[in-house]
Amino acid sequence: MSDPERAMLLSVHPRFANAILAGSKTVEVRRQRVAAPPGTPVLLYATAPTMAVVGMARIAAIHVATPSEVWSAHRGQTGITRREYDAYMSGATQASGLTMENPISFEEPVTLNALRSAGSFHPPQSYRYMKGDELRQVAVAGPVVGTALREALGDLVPA
Repeated sequence: MSDPERAMLLSVHPRFANAILAGSKTVEVRRQRVAAPPGTPVLLYATAPTMAVVGMARIAAIHVATPSEVWSAHRGQTGITRREYDAYMSGATQASGLTMENPISFEEPVTLNALRSAGSFHPPQSYRYMKGDELRQVAVAGPVVGTALREALGDLVPA
């Protein structure tokens, strides 16, 4: 069950955002423990050069373990090579594999400029949770995103 008042904003390289939205990458890995219940909506922020919220998915499950255990369980779904994984996880003692489902690609991505013009918006280095006013700002900045958020979160995001 998802927290009805929050969504995750996840920063990913454009290559990985595209792969998640295409369904070829179903597990996103992070170097730290991620605690979000299944069903949590995830807004995908594609980093430079795209710099926009490009789509949305939901968390189906989260696997927290050692980096080698996460790799063993999900390597075929991560969309990266073992070399890339090892370089990213270097020095980490814990890893999270976020299994994503129901990806939705936004026909009109919401640019960083549009997000900032709707309020003070700062994309996260890795991820962060968004609630109330922040979600409303994103909905105002991008009508397509607003519709998707309303479907995911209901009355929390006004029309």
